[in-house]
Amino acid sequence: MARRALCVGINEFASLPQTSWLAGCVNDAGDIAKALRPMGFTARSTTVLTDADATKRNVMAALTQLVTTAKPGDHLVFTISSHGTQVPNEPGGDVEPDDLDEAFACHDIRQKGDQWDRDTVIVDDELRDLFARVPAGVLLEVLLDTCHSGTGLKDLEEILQSQLLGRKPRFLPAPTRRGLQQTRALRAVAPARTVDRKALVELTRSRSTASKPVLFAACKPDETASDATFDGRSNGAFTYLFLKAVRTNPHASRADLLRSVTAGLKDGDFSQRSTLEGPVKSKKVGFGQLW
Repeated sequence: MARRALCVGINEFASLPQTSWLAGCVNDAGDIAKALRPMGFTARSTTVLTDADATKRNVMAALTQLVTTAKPGDHLVFTISSHGTQVPNEPGGDVEPDDLDEAFACHDIRQKGDQWDRDTVIVDDELRDLFARVPAGVLLEVLLDTCHSGTGLKDLEEILQSQLLGRKPRFLPAPTRRGLQQTRALRAVAPARTVDRKALVELTRSRSTASKPVLFAACKPDETASDATFDGRSNGAFTYLFLKAVRTNPHASRADLLRSVTAGLKDGDFSQRSTLEGPVKSKKVGFGQLW
C-alpha cells in the first residue's frame, strides 16, 4: 500500500497586486506535509508546490500523476490553500444551474477579457473528472482551504473588520466591474446555497462507481475561508484548527474532527463553518481510514 500526497499553497500570484496576495497558504502546505509524516507519507512520496511552482500546469500534472499511478489499497491526499473564484461555464460544458463554475486560483492566474482565464485556474469540473479516474479501493482525501464559490464575498465593511483582526478572505471576485456584474447576473438565476453546495458535493461523487473521495472544505458556500494569524504565524483558519484537532485526538472520526474544527472556529470568532462531504460511513472512521 502506497501513501502519496500533493500539498499546494499559494500566497503570491504573478499577475495580481500584492494587496490580493495571501499570507498563510504556503505555511498550510508545509504544515500538512509535516503532519502526514507520522501517517507514513515520506518526504519522497509527498509533493509540495508553493507560489511560483504552483502554476496550473504543474499542479494538474502532479495531481494527474497522483491519480493515474494509484493502485487499490493506496492512500492519496490532495490539499490546496489559495484563493477561490468563479468563472462562467463554457458553452457545451456540463449543465450548471447558475451557469458558473467554481475554480481555484493558481500562481499564474490572469485576466482574459472581463473574467479570469480558465487556463490559469483549476475548475471544479476538471477535479471531478480527474477524481472519477481513481481506481476502486483507493482512499482519496481532499482538503480545500479556500472559498469554493463567489457567494461568500462579504461587503467592504465586513472585509475591513476582518483585516483588523489579521484575517483576509481567500476569495477573488471577477477582475473587472463588467465581469463582476456578469457573474452576479448569472448567479441570480438560482439559489446560491443549493447550487454551490451541489458543486462541492459532486466533487465526491464519481461518475463511475469506483472511487468515493472524502472532502473537507474550509467553509460553507455562503461564507469565506479566512487567511488568519495564530500566535504571530499565518495559516488558514481551517488548516490550523484541523491539524490541531488531529494532533489532539489522532484516532478521532472524521465527524469528530469536523466538530473540533467547528468549536475552534466559534471560539476564535470566525464566521466560517467547515464542511465534510463523502459517504456516510466515511464520516464515522478516522482520517486515513477506509470504511
